[in-house]
Amino acid sequence: MRSLGAYVPGGVVTNRTVADWASTEPEWVAVATGIMERRVAPVSESTSAMCEPAAREAVEGAAGPIDALILATSTADQVTPATATALQRRLGLDGDGMAFDLNAACGGFVYGLAVARGLINTLPNVQNVLLVGADQYSKYINRSHRATVALFGDGAGAVTVGPVPDGYGIQGVALAAYSEFHDEVGIMAGGTREPLTPEALEACRDKLHMNGKVVRRVFVEKVPALALQAADEAGWKLADIDRFVFHQGNPVMLREIADVLGIDPDRVGVTGDLYGNTGCGSMPLTLHHMNRVAPLRRGEKILFAAAGAGMTVGAVALTWW
Repeated sequence: MRSLGAYVPGGVVTNRTVADWASTEPEWVAVATGIMERRVAPVSESTSAMCEPAAREAVEGAAGPIDALILATSTADQVTPATATALQRRLGLDGDGMAFDLNAACGGFVYGLAVARGLINTLPNVQNVLLVGADQYSKYINRSHRATVALFGDGAGAVTVGPVPDGYGIQGVALAAYSEFHDEVGIMAGGTREPLTPEALEACRDKLHMNGKVVRRVFVEKVPALALQAADEAGWKLADIDRFVFHQGNPVMLREIADVLGIDPDRVGVTGDLYGNTGCGSMPLTLHHMNRVAPLRRGEKILFAAAGAGMTVGAVALTWW
């Protein structure tokens, strides 16, 4: 990793607003999730537009020209073409290398890190990869459903990935998918499996649904397991790791994961209280925030881990250059 970027929209949704929408109490939202507010993009702001400022910030600090652009998202501008090519055009990178989307839901950023490393290691014409993670779940939320409206916000984060000296960069990767939980969380209507019919719209099948109990259980069980695998591949013990960057499902779950791993919560980055669950944007947003508060130092060991719909799970161990 060579540079960072981040962006959140200006609209703020407080717990009071969520409580009014979902006929609940703001105190319940705070206690159940640990989230105080979340950012929401206006109707006119697309995912690619939201990505642009984060990507520009990361590109400014890149080690060289961008050879590939990966956009991790599950809230694309449209079904096709890829939102990555719209972002490439916005950045003025047209024709300067490949651009494609990666959809592993909220696990997309760690999957993207693994793919970026693979491109650099296998293609001689790829030296610098721009990896952007972003989602706009606010446009897919049923406001009367408190289990989802309380959690999700909009945001984008970006990093550039490039060659670093031996001993730095990605040291361990663990990826998995648990398809037995495929239907526990997602936006089910609007694809070829379930067309967007009047009946689907009436049943809110075009909105995000989630079996919160199952998703929480999988998150708390599988994320620590994959994190340990990536750390083991890197030859690290958890006590060696300087910073943990987990997907910001919600701050309450982050505390549970810290307890499971037996790690100091002060080493765990938290932005979910400010931004909610921003999907693929949450991990690069959190790393950016951590770097602003306490700048990253060369040689720091960072462990990324996430889970998303599908269910996809992954972890990456990285030494900062």
